[in-house]
This record gives sequence, C-alpha cells and structure tokens, in this order.
Amino acid sequence: MELILKHTVVIGLDLAKNVFQVHGADAGGRKTFNKKLRREEVIGFFKTLSPCIVAMEAGSACHFWAREIGALGHQTMILPGQYVKPFVKRDKTDALDAQAIAVAATQADIPTVPVKSVEQQALTVLIKTRALFIRQRTKAFQALRGHLAEFGIITGTGTAKVERLATDLRDGAMPGIPPAVQDAILAIYEEIEALDIKIARFEKELALLSKQEDDTRRLLAIPGIGPITASTIKAYVPDATIFKSSRQFASWLGLTPRAHNSGGKSRPGPISKRGNPVLRALLFVSGMTLVRQAKAKAHTVDTWLARLAERRPYKVAAVAAANKIARVVWALLNKGDTFRTPAQA
Repeated sequence: MELILKHTVVIGLDLAKNVFQVHGADAGGRKTFNKKLRREEVIGFFKTLSPCIVAMEAGSACHFWAREIGALGHQTMILPGQYVKPFVKRDKTDALDAQAIAVAATQADIPTVPVKSVEQQALTVLIKTRALFIRQRTKAFQALRGHLAEFGIITGTGTAKVERLATDLRDGAMPGIPPAVQDAILAIYEEIEALDIKIARFEKELALLSKQEDDTRRLLAIPGIGPITASTIKAYVPDATIFKSSRQFASWLGLTPRAHNSGGKSRPGPISKRGNPVLRALLFVSGMTLVRQAKAKAHTVDTWLARLAERRPYKVAAVAAANKIARVVWALLNKGDTFRTPAQA
C-alpha cells in the first residue's frame, strides 16, 4: 500500500458532510486507489502521502479543505463543477465523482477557483448576511402591501410611504381594518425596522473594512464603486492575476456578449450572465449610476457614455459602463496601480 501511495501524483477528493471519497492516480492516469474516508480520517490520510495534486469540486467547505490539505504540503486545486461533469462516467456515484475530479485536474487548460483565505471568507459571510437581511426585508414589504391590498389599501413602494402608513395605524386613523389585521401589519413593520438596523450595522462594518485594505481603498477611487461593491470584489476575487486580460475578467463576470461563431460569421448575442451574480449586479448598479451622471452632464461634458446613452437603451449603456468598470478593476488589482481620470492620465 505504501508503494501505491508513493506513485500517486493526483488525487480527486469528493467532499461530503461525513463520508468523503478519494481517488488516486499515477503519472499515467492509472488508478492507484479509490476509497472512502470518514471526516475525522481525512487529515490523517493526507499526512501519510508524499506531496501531490489534490483536486476537489467547488462547493460547500471546499476552501476550508483546500487550506487544510495545502498546509500539509500538497498542491490543492478547486475545480468548477461544470468542468468536472463531462468526465463523469455512467451513473453518478461518489467513486465516479472522485475519479472524474482526478481526471479533470490533469487537463492542461482546466479553469480553477482561487483558494480564499480565512479573512476573505469572513468578508464573504458579512456580505451574504447583509444580502439575507435585505431579502427578508423585501419579503416583509411585499407581505405588508399584499395584506393591506386585501382591504382596499394600496401602498406605494418606498420606506417613507410604509412608515406613514404604520403611523396612521398606530394613531387609529384606519378604522376600516380589523384590529387583528392592524396588529399583524404593525408586527411586520416592526420586523422591517429591526432588519433596517441590522442592515445598517453590516453596511457600516463593511465600510470600515473597505478603508483598511490597500486594494479596496484603491477600488473606492473608481467612479461608481462604493464600500459594498469594493468589499464584494475583494471577497469574490482573491487573485486577479489568474485572468490574462481585462476582457477575460469581464467575461468571467458575465458582462461580455455571448459568442456565436460559425462559417466565418460572428453573431454576438446578449451578455452571457455567467459568473458571480452578486458581483455582476453590483457592477450593473454602478454602471447605472455612471449613466445617470453622464446624461446629467451631457450638456457640459462630452463623454463616450453620454453619447452611448443617447442612441442606445438605458440598460444597454449601463451594461457597457459595468463592463468598463470591471476592466478598470482588473487593471488596478493586477498591476497595483491607482485610478486616474482620463484628464490626468
């Protein structure tokens, strides 16, 4: 068994909650072992191996295991699931999944996911928790407006309008609504107020963190990027150097046209919307901000974005601006440069 382990150069690790599957292969791709490991056996098993490539599929806890196994001297790889799936043979089993991961890891041009540090994962948790509270607040708003609509009261969107309505309920200005319903509406509104406090707390914490890192401070200088977007970029883009160009980075975010080339003819389609949807949405919002500013200053400043917004739909211009922002982000992170306006460049 020791001789078999010595000849193992790549291992596919199928992660799980309790029972893991490992598939080893030698330099020729031949199987050296395929076995199950319980959670408490994983670290001990990899301690017995000579340094080799350990690949795993992107998913829950993959960054934790990549850090732990990497600390033992192994080269760890995190592979996107869509690039592993083509190598799965026949039916789906843990053994075949581990084998597919090992085979995919040997492909020369296989894309990999950078391993996040503990600090980057902590930042990701803050961002996701804030997003969770925002979703809960949105659902509470929708429930509140829906319940009131059942009694003929239509409430407009926006916190201020709902706040006025809650004040009217407390003052007894809506006698047509049953007391039980009034209590339910006020309970929902109190939940919205509590969520607002939580969201504000996380936004304040993210704003403070964005001023402590060199990368995020430089990102804040880019027009349209605020503390939340800068922190999200830092959390989800651990290493910008893995992208060969700014276009590849924008493509990874799903902000480039979907390609369709056949018979020497190129027909670009809509943006692919691949990649991280949270980061893409934030950059799109940043793009909308730039479009509004460009249109407001169009009579005094002639910019490419203002001209684009005049002849193309608003959202098309916003996507173009988001693409531009993404390319600037790549340049700053990849080259360690600082942002300069075109007039200063």
